[in-house]
Amino acid sequence: MLEDQKTKVKITFLVILVGISSMLAAVVTDHWAVLSPRVEQLNTTCEAAHFGLWRLCKKSIFIVEEDPEGKGCGPISLPGVKNCSYFKHFTSGEEAEVFEVKTQKEYNISAAAIAIFSLAFMTLGSLCLLGAFGKGRDYLLRPAGMFFAFAGLCIVISVEVMRQSVKRMIDSDETIWIEYYYSWSFACACAAFTLLFLSGLSLLIISMPHMPRNPWETCMDADPDSID
Repeated sequence: MLEDQKTKVKITFLVILVGISSMLAAVVTDHWAVLSPRVEQLNTTCEAAHFGLWRLCKKSIFIVEEDPEGKGCGPISLPGVKNCSYFKHFTSGEEAEVFEVKTQKEYNISAAAIAIFSLAFMTLGSLCLLGAFGKGRDYLLRPAGMFFAFAGLCIVISVEVMRQSVKRMIDSDETIWIEYYYSWSFACACAAFTLLFLSGLSLLIISMPHMPRNPWETCMDADPDSID
């Protein structure tokens, strides 16, 4: 690997580390979306919720003043009794929670499965990139770039699936949620997509063979064909 090429790869690797951190934060946390019912009167208890790929957390909040941003229950940062439960993605049987029965559980299963694929691509890309720093292993840059680009695409597909899940949940007449907003875990997932996908493309560009600066001179310098 040339010195100039190695410097570019190192810079790209630092960006990838930030993308990996953002992706892990998005996958393991449960602040993708915050949901709340409508609050009709003050001095009452309402139940807000936030969730991610694996867990739903409900919080009972005592409302003493109106939310300046709307009529929903919250903000979620207010003190209250919190109860979290993991989604039973891969088990059969009836679910007690309305959230899991009435709001397209398949969406959450799909989003979680796609996120796992994204983690797998990210792991393979990291192994290839680390191996590319070895002598004579420049060829590993290309598969590393492809794996990171695939990881970015998977996480953005997971983001879109979760977005559709929230939309269908809000539109359903059988849930109490009427207001929502996307929180910091969702932002981490979007940032991970941007960083990993662009870094993957950068690695592919870096690994491409260099074109001659002056193709005409290269052709003139070539050995002439022998004439029989």
